[in-house]
Amino acid sequence: MSGKQQTIVVKLGTSVLTGGSLSLDKAHMVELVRQCAVLKRQGHKIIVVTSGAIAAGREHLNYPELPKTMANKQLLAAVGQSCLIQAWESLFNLYNIHVGQMLLTRADLDDRERYLNARDMLNALLKHDIVPIVNENDAVATTEIKVGDNDNLSALVGILASADKLLLLTDQPGLFTADPRNNPNAELIREVHTIDETLRKIAGGSGTTLGTGGMATKLQAADVARRAGIEVIIASGSSANVIIDCVDSQSHGTRFLPLECALESRKRWILAGPPQAGDIIIDDGAVKAVQERGSSLLSKGITQTKGAFQRGEVTQILTQTGVLVARGISRYSSDDLSKILGLHSQDIYGVLGYEHGPAIHRDDLVLI
Repeated sequence: MSGKQQTIVVKLGTSVLTGGSLSLDKAHMVELVRQCAVLKRQGHKIIVVTSGAIAAGREHLNYPELPKTMANKQLLAAVGQSCLIQAWESLFNLYNIHVGQMLLTRADLDDRERYLNARDMLNALLKHDIVPIVNENDAVATTEIKVGDNDNLSALVGILASADKLLLLTDQPGLFTADPRNNPNAELIREVHTIDETLRKIAGGSGTTLGTGGMATKLQAADVARRAGIEVIIASGSSANVIIDCVDSQSHGTRFLPLECALESRKRWILAGPPQAGDIIIDDGAVKAVQERGSSLLSKGITQTKGAFQRGEVTQILTQTGVLVARGISRYSSDDLSKILGLHSQDIYGVLGYEHGPAIHRDDLVLI
């Protein structure tokens, strides 16, 4: 039984979902769902990042022989995506668990406002005890807007959800010192503290990688996630009880330790990253709440905005005498903030017709 309640991202590769066959292995999928259900009963939050849409589409259409064009891949993904979500929905329904589908592209994550919208939607699903089923939107994604693989997508989803753990489940037991398929002396690497060139060379390029997404992409994903303070485990999706054991910190696969001060590194980005798009002027009560109590910035404490900025852009927070207090990412545009100045949080919806919580969340705020 796990102690601390955690948010866990479970990434399932096509090889795990098909067992190496041409069709979805429903028997194994229900076993994976059972493990997720056990963790949910323990109070953990589960997010599933699933591959398999194209495989599901091929199966549903009885394995048509199609030219290998982008349009035909998108055709298979469009057909398969609905089959895939129906499969997950029916299996989770066995445990009376609701699921919600999220289809993302790189464009949803590169644009700061769309990133925040995706984050809010993901957190809303989790808050209402719904398991998000996430996949790349292959039916519409072009090369330019694709994340490209679900390993890296799962790392970005982990960051969106402020996850504690990311499980990259594949058809291999983990990362080895060499390719175990052609080197009998290859040893499983149990724990990784530093991702360096030696490790990247071991993971190899696309021609020598292990598993569907390739071990190289899993290493990239692990590096991104651990910088955000997320522990990453690469393990075999066919190992008995692998999801539960990984959450209980029992030994499976290769474990990547999260970097310390993940939140501080994010705040350094806010501090040193994009130039401020505008100013937010706050009253003395808000200054005290932000500086002394570490509070989020609420609309109630805002007296004025300067400059035009969009939701998701970095702003300067100033006192009424012009002293710089902090920098932060605004959850509202300057137009919207101007309509809710001085209002209590519960009154925002009545004015705007929606609400995104505080004007600037404390996690998106850096004191100067």
